[in-house]
Amino acid sequence: MRTIAVINQKGGCGKTTLAINLAAVLAAMGRRTLLVDMDPQSHCALGLAVPEAQLDHSIGDMLRAGMDGSLAFSDVVWQISRSLDLAPSTMALAGIEQELSTAIDKDRRLAQVLAPVDDQYEFCIVDCPPSIGLLTFNALRASQEVIIPVETGYFSLQGAVRQEATIEMLARRAGHNVRFMVLATMYDVRTKLAREILAELKRHFADKLLPVVINFNAKLKEAASFGQPITEYDSSSRGMQDFDKLAAWLLANPPAPAVVELAEGETPVVAAAAPAMSRAAELVERARALAARTAALSTKLSGDSDIVRERLADPPAPAPGVLQPQAGAAPAANLAEKLARVYGARATSQGLLFVQPAPTASCVYVAGDFNGWSDTATPLKRDERLGVWQTCIPVPPGRYRYRLVIDGRWTQDPFNKYVEVNPFGELNNVVEFGDEA
Repeated sequence: MRTIAVINQKGGCGKTTLAINLAAVLAAMGRRTLLVDMDPQSHCALGLAVPEAQLDHSIGDMLRAGMDGSLAFSDVVWQISRSLDLAPSTMALAGIEQELSTAIDKDRRLAQVLAPVDDQYEFCIVDCPPSIGLLTFNALRASQEVIIPVETGYFSLQGAVRQEATIEMLARRAGHNVRFMVLATMYDVRTKLAREILAELKRHFADKLLPVVINFNAKLKEAASFGQPITEYDSSSRGMQDFDKLAAWLLANPPAPAVVELAEGETPVVAAAAPAMSRAAELVERARALAARTAALSTKLSGDSDIVRERLADPPAPAPGVLQPQAGAAPAANLAEKLARVYGARATSQGLLFVQPAPTASCVYVAGDFNGWSDTATPLKRDERLGVWQTCIPVPPGRYRYRLVIDGRWTQDPFNKYVEVNPFGELNNVVEFGDEA
């Protein structure tokens, strides 16, 4: 099954129109097609006249159930036409990110639930929400291709470059090879601005820009309002012709094996692709890898606590002129003050030591240059006695960028003042040490 995700953080760029009509045109060509709605707004169901009140189950239920066998994919799917099925969403999908925040396979749930129907469909089109989060990350992990629809307007052009960089960063974090394509949508050839923006898209994206445009066409909007794809509403319209050309191009140009380009200092998180396993074999291998990683982590962290305890020794003598506590008074340097000296990241003889308080967190990870920016590869372990989260990563001396992932949320380390701005306008922390550490 060839899976294509339609992704853009910006709303109003024609994502759902693209997903619905591309799926419908492929189905009209006789290609068995599945349309998956990963947007909690449930616009795919609305655009195909599927009443939400009659949805007993949705793709959110499938993601929640995962591989536990409590729900079959056939319980979710609605047949739209002879060759087109829809896996709809509901507003309940909005809460799935919080529900799966501690699941070790939270970013692979969609890939898992699609695996059993892989041989039932030729194409799967995934409509994503207008945000970059766990739902979009799941779609990215399950896909071989990504189409980024870009409206030919001024504000869309300004965000197109950042959108491309964001999705490529997600791909590197996932260690997943995908083909990225940019599609110009809502194009009005009559306006000078649209023509200039299309020329700028060609200049910047080059061969990543699809050689097809989706022209502005009132019939596409009318079709959606009537709950029909363009194949049913007006098969002779300009909109139908555009989607015919897009589907024909995709059929004539299947994706070749891609290579994720790594930025300077980044390391790949996966090796070359291996022959496909059966689902059972993959689960067994994942369980073995998890058990081995857990055992290794437990052994390593047993030594990390000693590092923290050493740094919690009595504080150095105060500088001259500092007032001393009176006899019998409580020491000024209590446990909290001692811990404040070790929060953050610092070099030790065993590697980089990360220590965080995060008293209300249920899980804490660190992602950076040292693990390919994976948000699940390097967990911090909770030390109940000290009341901190910690881990020590054996890495050679050098300069490393990193961010914390606390309960699924990416954030900077507040205890490290050394930062640099990343391509997305956020702050990465930086730690650097030499051979003398």
